[in-house]
Amino acid sequence: MGSFNKDSLSMAVTESKMKVEVWSDIMCPFCYIGKRNYEAALAQFSQSDQVEIEWHSFQLDPTIPPSTGEKISVYQYLANRKGMSYEQSVAMHKNVIETAKNAGLTYKMDDAIVANSFDAHKMIQLAKTKGLGDEAEERLFLAYFNQGKDFGDLKTLVELGTDIGLNEQEIIAAINSEDFAYRVNQDIQEAQNIGVRGVPFFVFNRKYAVSGAQPPAVFLQTLDQSFKEWNKDISERLGSRSMMTPK
Repeated sequence: MGSFNKDSLSMAVTESKMKVEVWSDIMCPFCYIGKRNYEAALAQFSQSDQVEIEWHSFQLDPTIPPSTGEKISVYQYLANRKGMSYEQSVAMHKNVIETAKNAGLTYKMDDAIVANSFDAHKMIQLAKTKGLGDEAEERLFLAYFNQGKDFGDLKTLVELGTDIGLNEQEIIAAINSEDFAYRVNQDIQEAQNIGVRGVPFFVFNRKYAVSGAQPPAVFLQTLDQSFKEWNKDISERLGSRSMMTPK
C-alpha cells in the first residue's frame, strides 16, 4: 500500500460509499488475478456494502491492429513484443497460469486470441453508464482467458455485452461512438497523469494506491485503512453540516 496524493486528481469524497478505482486492461492476466484477490479481501471486509468499485480503461498495447484477420497466439505475441524465444514465452505463461490457479482462476492460454482492446473498453464504458461496469470486466476477462473469444470482433462483443444485459443496438452505437472513444482515452490520459505504468492499479478513496495483483491481505489492509479515514471524514463533514443547520 502506498500513499496517494496527486495534484492532478481531485479528492472526491461521496457520502454514500467509499470508492475503489481500478485501471485495467482485459487482456492483462494480472488484472484478472488482481480482481479476484481484491474480491477475496472484500469478502472478508465487514463494511463491504459501503464500498463501490469503478473500472477505468487502460491499454497495455495500443499498437495491436484493430483487426488483422490473423490469429496470433499469446505465446508468439509476447515473444515478439519482449524479444524472447517462443519457449521462454511459454515458460513465463506457465508461471502466470499457476498464479491464476492460486487465485481460483483457470487460464486457457492456448485458446486466447490476441486483439486490440479499444473497442472492448468502449463497451465497458457503456456498461458503466448502466451500473454494469464490474459485470462487463468479469465477462470480458472470462471470454479472453477461459473461452478463447476474440474481442476484436464486433459480433463477439455484441454477444458478450448482451450476456450481461446490454442492448445490442446500444453496444454497436457505443463502439462506433466518438463519445465513448473519448471516455476511454480520458481514462488512459488520467492514468498517464498520475504515473500509472502498469496495471492493475487500484486507488482507494483517492488516497492510497495498490499496484499489481497483490495478495488479498494487502487489499484488506488497504481497505481497512482507507475506510477508517473515509468514514471519519464523512462523520466530520456531517457533523459540521449539523452544526450549521439553523435550529
